[in-house]
Amino acid sequence: MGTVPFLNRRWLWTVVVPLVLGGAIALGGRTPAIAQDGRAITVRSDIQEADQITGIITATGNVRVDYPARQIQATSAQAQYFSRERRIVMTGNVYVLQEGNSIRGETVTYLIEEGRFIATPQPDRQVESIYIISDPDAPPTTPAPEPAPPFNPKPAFKRPYSDEVPAPPTATPDPFNPRPSDLNGPR
Repeated sequence: MGTVPFLNRRWLWTVVVPLVLGGAIALGGRTPAIAQDGRAITVRSDIQEADQITGIITATGNVRVDYPARQIQATSAQAQYFSRERRIVMTGNVYVLQEGNSIRGETVTYLIEEGRFIATPQPDRQVESIYIISDPDAPPTTPAPEPAPPFNPKPAFKRPYSDEVPAPPTATPDPFNPRPSDLNGPR
């Protein structure tokens, strides 16, 4: 009976996740001080399981991880929190955002004590990272030039030279599209 599935989300978010992620498994229930000092990690998902024997919490389905103390927000298909090793392993289209910097990969491991991310891609793909850096020696950026209007092969409509309504064009016989009267021959 080491694994306990939780299906009631409200009970899960208000009781289980803050206790477990705050350190109840690893620290034997000493959570009030940890939860109150802002180091709580919130995990939201469709399903979560906590194994008290191994100290592993598994969240699956539409996973969202929030760690306000380090300004981290992440989404993935699955996340596992290893309380004894103090690491989070997120898998399945992982996206992590921290202070404007981002990383995207198939698997991202966050080492909590070191504040370090390790990302690996899907086969034949790459990890993508975007970092905001400050470089006081860099020249100021100029705004990007206005993009050219898209090419339109159709000519623009022109205004008539006068206010008069032009007469409809006279019909000329078309040898490729004859009218029924043209088929009878000249009269």
